[in-house]
Amino acid sequence: MAPNLKLPWLYIFLFSISIAISVAELCHQDDKKALLNIKKAFNNPYILTSWDPQTDCCHWYCVKCNRTTHRITSLTIFADDRLTGQIPPYVGDLPFLETLILHKLPNLTGPIHPSIAKLHNLKYLDLSWNSLSGPIPDFLSTLSNLFVLSLSFNNFNGTIPNSLSKLPNLGGLELDRNNLTGEIPDSFGYFTGEQGPSLFLSHNQLSGKIPSSLSRLNFTSIDLSRNKLKGDAFMIFGLNKTVQIVDLSRNQLEFNLSEAVFPQSLTSLDLNHNKVFGGLPPEMTKLNFQYLNVSYNRLCGEIPVGGELQKFDVYEYFHNKCLCGAPLGSCK
Repeated sequence: MAPNLKLPWLYIFLFSISIAISVAELCHQDDKKALLNIKKAFNNPYILTSWDPQTDCCHWYCVKCNRTTHRITSLTIFADDRLTGQIPPYVGDLPFLETLILHKLPNLTGPIHPSIAKLHNLKYLDLSWNSLSGPIPDFLSTLSNLFVLSLSFNNFNGTIPNSLSKLPNLGGLELDRNNLTGEIPDSFGYFTGEQGPSLFLSHNQLSGKIPSSLSRLNFTSIDLSRNKLKGDAFMIFGLNKTVQIVDLSRNQLEFNLSEAVFPQSLTSLDLNHNKVFGGLPPEMTKLNFQYLNVSYNRLCGEIPVGGELQKFDVYEYFHNKCLCGAPLGSCK
């Protein structure tokens, strides 16, 4: 039987087809154009070397594509002190973006660009640990799918926008380590649902009282430390609350701790460096504290015996008016 000379050519043809499929570009050209513009705006940093216009942008470092639509859904650039400039307007030209992380870029400066308001699919916005400045813009409240908003460790100033409470799906709000002033918005007691976002506002210059409206919500974690807050904090606590971690340290809060009603969920409480007075309520012995610090206040009376209260050392209790009992010295 004569050899089938057509078979080798068939193999070559099929192999060529497979090669063509493997090198076919999946990335949407509009997304590719936007990414190349972003790279240029950042002065072609080394971290974006893989962004070669001759290759498929779905395979580039720092980005992810949807496996079905092949549209860019994630842009994550972090830990590069050679990247310089401001947030480029071209970020807003990635309409399917769900995750935007520009993190630990010390030479990323300027304000949050308004083009970010076009990213209606955005769920995770992390612009933390940069050198961004200016006010926190109102337009962030239009990103209705946002679950986490992190602007920590920057140079943002001005007041916190009331409008952030309009974000219906927000689970975490991190505005700590900035230069924010004014009061905590009363609107923060009116986030959608009973469970408010984990709230981190520490290391700012916030003043006034903690809004009583916060009593309407549960916050799993709330950190208001190192501000200039006054008044009481009873609105954060309550028997039916589910808060776990509370840090109110280094403010000017002044209230009777013996009148506070703590939820069973509370595992961490830091009140150090305030003007809190009264005594430690006996109900605190029923709580499963992993961390407790009430030092540098004006507390008096005997530390209740039981539970976790004696496992902490003197440094969590000392520098009070007349607090006594283990682990401090015995009461006279």
